[in-house]
Amino acid sequence: MSDAADPHLGSASGRLLTLLADSRHVDVFLDDIVRVATEVVTPAVACGLTVRRDGGAFTVASSGHLAAQGDEIQYGADEGPCLEALRQGEVVEVLDLRDDGRWSRYREHALRLGIISSLSLPMTVDGETVGALNLYATEPRAFNGPVRRQALAFCDHGSAALGVILRQADQALLHEQLTHAMASRGIIDQALGVIMGQQRCTASEAFALLRRASQNRNRKLRDVAAEIITQVTGESPEPGSGFVAPRQQP
Repeated sequence: MSDAADPHLGSASGRLLTLLADSRHVDVFLDDIVRVATEVVTPAVACGLTVRRDGGAFTVASSGHLAAQGDEIQYGADEGPCLEALRQGEVVEVLDLRDDGRWSRYREHALRLGIISSLSLPMTVDGETVGALNLYATEPRAFNGPVRRQALAFCDHGSAALGVILRQADQALLHEQLTHAMASRGIIDQALGVIMGQQRCTASEAFALLRRASQNRNRKLRDVAAEIITQVTGESPEPGSGFVAPRQQP
């Protein structure tokens, strides 16, 4: 599918180039990629971006709490479509998780979140798989046919843009920014837990409240999250790993 055949995708490609030109920090650009992905691949209700680092996998950007939890479940279980895409460098699709016998430790927890189908796309830079874009949906077979082709094309654009920004970034600065991105995710997850307890709301509602506060105050999501934790505990937050699915015996 060419960009000319899909004006929506062509527009997204142009936006990625604009974001690339405007982004001074890797972590900001990663947030932009997952945000635009959910706008372009419309069946996706959430998107996360996983990168490989120091022998492990980490979510450095997500469009919301569902994607963050969907990724974290896989890290805790050490299995799942995202990790398989990252490790094998191949596209991994889940048509209907309710009928999918793969990744039993991941499956149970993901279904509880409402994840029914997903598409995990390896992001390749200079022939090396450096990350995976994870699209989640709450309906079965959400990424069939034209939608799958659209997602693949978007991932190609995103990988190319990511390659540019990675090559431009100083390696020491890149390491620092990726570390900051992972620390921010842990702090945001802690704040969401506080909001859920205080407001007696769901994770999605808590994330919406946090994002609204960030926009109203014109402050970064991480800074607002840190302020919430400090107000409750009286101490500055320590970056955590967020939700981790318990390991089960095979």
